[in-house]
Amino acid sequence: MHSRRKAWSCPRLGTSGSKSFLSDSLESGQSVKEPLPLNMPQSCLPPWRAAKTGPGAGRTSESSSTPGNGATPEECPALADSPTTLTEALQMIHPIPADSWRNLIEQIGLLYQEYRDKSTLQEIETRRQQDAEIQANARGPLAGEGSPDGDEDEDGDEDEEEPASPPERKALPQICLLSNPHSRFNLWQDLPEIRSSGVLEILQAEEIKLQEAMFELVTSEASYYKSLSLLVTHFMENERLKKLLHPAEAHILFSNVLDVMAVSERFLLELERRMEENVVISDVCDIVYHYAANHFSVYITYVSNQTYQERTYKQLLQEKAAFRELITQLELDPKCKGLPLSSFLILPFQRITRLKLLVQNILKRVEERSEHECTALDAHKELEMVVKACNEGVRKMSRTEQMISIQKKMEFKIKSVPIISHSRWLLKQGELQQMSGPKTSRTLRTKKLFREIYLFLFNDLLVICRQIPGDKYQVFDSASRGLLRVEELEDQGQTLANVFILRLLENADDREATYMLKASSQSEMKRWMTSLAPNRRTKFVSFTSRLLDCPQVQCVHPYVAQQPDELTLELADILNILDKTEDGWIFGERLHDQERGWFPSSMTEEILNPKIRSQNLKECFRVHKMDDPQRSQNKDRRKLGSRNRQ
Repeated sequence: MHSRRKAWSCPRLGTSGSKSFLSDSLESGQSVKEPLPLNMPQSCLPPWRAAKTGPGAGRTSESSSTPGNGATPEECPALADSPTTLTEALQMIHPIPADSWRNLIEQIGLLYQEYRDKSTLQEIETRRQQDAEIQANARGPLAGEGSPDGDEDEDGDEDEEEPASPPERKALPQICLLSNPHSRFNLWQDLPEIRSSGVLEILQAEEIKLQEAMFELVTSEASYYKSLSLLVTHFMENERLKKLLHPAEAHILFSNVLDVMAVSERFLLELERRMEENVVISDVCDIVYHYAANHFSVYITYVSNQTYQERTYKQLLQEKAAFRELITQLELDPKCKGLPLSSFLILPFQRITRLKLLVQNILKRVEERSEHECTALDAHKELEMVVKACNEGVRKMSRTEQMISIQKKMEFKIKSVPIISHSRWLLKQGELQQMSGPKTSRTLRTKKLFREIYLFLFNDLLVICRQIPGDKYQVFDSASRGLLRVEELEDQGQTLANVFILRLLENADDREATYMLKASSQSEMKRWMTSLAPNRRTKFVSFTSRLLDCPQVQCVHPYVAQQPDELTLELADILNILDKTEDGWIFGERLHDQERGWFPSSMTEEILNPKIRSQNLKECFRVHKMDDPQRSQNKDRRKLGSRNRQ
């Protein structure tokens, strides 16, 4: 190996200041930084570089156009021992010195909350520019066909028209994770070790994007660990705060954050060791898979406590003035950068969901049907299970209390139905107006055309009530959710606007029953119809098919669900539009986790270009592809290789 490194003539790596990055700047069209030339004659280049084509071909020929193109093997010893494949070539690159990598970690000054906000905003802007550029390119050839006056150029055979240059794209600001604002080293390709190794001459543009995606996962974990450490040292271990809080209150407030931080520290150390092996990162998803499968259960414990944590925190702020004053004082410390304690307490849940998206970003860039794709799919599947368990833990805590409260408020006029069940939860509740009497012109003129009723819709049961004094509900009918059918009435004037028909194929009396119900708005009507009969076909797509070209939106303003049938949105979420209303509500499906719900259209902006929508769907299908025999075989080989490496 020593002689091969000599033939490769890779300069010795130093320990100069390292850099951070965000991979989305590449997506915005930012050009790959020019690598330092190796000053090697073209004839000395290995075959895989001399014959290189694609985005980097022009750069290679320019940096290689030096005297000596007619060199012989004697003049250029590299020919005698040159790599013939990319994999073999990358094995000859020097590792990154541990001190250099530690310098990078120590210099990270951006708290995870800041990194997360800036990176998602950059994702949004990147998609906007991609959408605008593709549409501009699509319009360009049409605008350039022929001259305005229809005259042809007489010298057309000699002087060909130059192709119209693509619209200039505004470069996005890079996100700097380093504490030194003058060190604008934000990408893997900016590391001194990377630029001096010459590896940028080898890798194609897509391979560099893959490196950046893996690099972001590592550096963002370092930023996350830094924020967790601040939560522990600055808040949790504050002596004054310890004296103010009862041990039970402190336990609920901070839960098992020490366990979470310990796992993050070990996880980060594993990622650091992988980074130190080679300037070209071989993989990180195998490490993610191992930790997700064996260690990330600490996240489920922490996040499941979220309901009690939020309640305790609010009570402490309201009831203990000393606590409120101390927290305000601690939050004003420059270390916190103006961020509240609540933003630190929610870090673990934000990280585990973001980690899944970072693995998705890697998965989009690995070669299809490769071992790297199998590893990324496995890591993503494990992370998805952790995230689902976290969500279920939060829901289970709140649902149990909610079901007990509902049960206490119900009085049954019919045969009693047991409400509380471990497998039952509330989907939607609210007041509607029931049309009474036959639908005649005389009835339409009466004041008692409609009377109020109240619906409780659970995942498996519908309970129909009337509200009575004392905040109670008298139940007069019920039906299994699977035996419900809905039908929208055609527009019959203002009186019957937003009216729909609800059919109970078998009600509490074992008979078929029909209710004509009026909602307060079009969106409320559609939301009830969607919840009552979830498998009905919507305006844009059948619920049994995702292959159609649905309209799509991306979230540009975060939204917290206010009702059980609503969907909480995070910045940069991409969603298929399944239905929408004229009064500003959208029923959509988020691509990265297939969660469905309603949200205000004002929180999103539409993705207009069909090519972008198609690409988003393609990436979604790839991320959620089912296991196949080839993946299972690769997984077995990967486990064997992992044991051999240990």
